[in-house]
Amino acid sequence: MRSPVTSGPESSVQDMFAQSVAVLSRPGPATFERFERRGGLTGALIYVMIAAGVSAVIAALFAGLHSDVTFFGQLLSRLIGVPMGFLAFTGGVYLIGRNLFRGTGTYPEVAYSFALFYVPLSIVSTLIGIIPILGWLAMFVIGLAMIYFGFLAVQSSMNLRDQTQAIVTLVLAWIAQMVVVGMIGTVITGIFLAGRAVTGN
Repeated sequence: MRSPVTSGPESSVQDMFAQSVAVLSRPGPATFERFERRGGLTGALIYVMIAAGVSAVIAALFAGLHSDVTFFGQLLSRLIGVPMGFLAFTGGVYLIGRNLFRGTGTYPEVAYSFALFYVPLSIVSTLIGIIPILGWLAMFVIGLAMIYFGFLAVQSSMNLRDQTQAIVTLVLAWIAQMVVVGMIGTVITGIFLAGRAVTGN
């Protein structure tokens, strides 16, 4: 049995993309179970960093039309905030599912399962999000898709087939993520405000 914090054999990015296609095209706990042990925490984080990079570059380029400070602020906040938010959320899923509902999955299984749908959906959301009006509608739809696939992934990765337990786990993990992301945003904002005060800009 693997340790809850030990990653398994890592899949390549190409393998993970193919697994993402399978998960998105054939949604269900059984599909997630096919792949949850084919990778580990390292692979999940590398995959998530791809999404963070795409989000950071696009956000920074659009913000950079206004000021250099905003450009670097967006770049830094996305590169740090996206992976930290992902770790906070999946960590919350694992800890809450295990301690509150006696889930039997491991953390690498949770992280890997969630990365398979989170990365492609977040990249699509970022790309479409720059389109006025359509972007907001698309992001709303993708947000609902994130909830749906998260519901399936928590049932599989933590072996929580009770729907109420799965929903409660997701909600509490989302709250934990919001707290962490909010703290990161506050720190980064404070750093840039302090920098502007020192430089007089």
